[in-house]
Amino acid sequence: MIDDGKPLFLQIAERVEDEIVDGTLAEESQAPSTNELAAFHRINPATAAKGMNMLVEKGVLYKRRGIGMFVAPGARDLLLAERRAAFADGFVRPLLTEAHRIGLSPDDVRALIREHAAQTTP
Repeated sequence: MIDDGKPLFLQIAERVEDEIVDGTLAEESQAPSTNELAAFHRINPATAAKGMNMLVEKGVLYKRRGIGMFVAPGARDLLLAERRAAFADGFVRPLLTEAHRIGLSPDDVRALIREHAAQTTP
């Protein structure tokens, strides 16, 4: 889990986001506490709290005073929309730019995707 190139608090936030996206943490379910995260990852509780508070500010988690943090309603949809936009920016736009550069039409690109998807579908 530890990636030396990325701050620990961001890694904590991303891991919780991954669990929301994949359904491990359902909406309205309680998120792990900062102390649990700190103990599991052997990090400072303040670092774990920083990652969790980022998710609160983003609207992915909310706090129930004296109880803990919970997954906000609509959090999964919010994260999926964010990730789809990042996917388009990081992969689709560069793909289409390069396709245009080498003379492939959108239909050619679709055909290539279908061909490769058929070969790699689990």
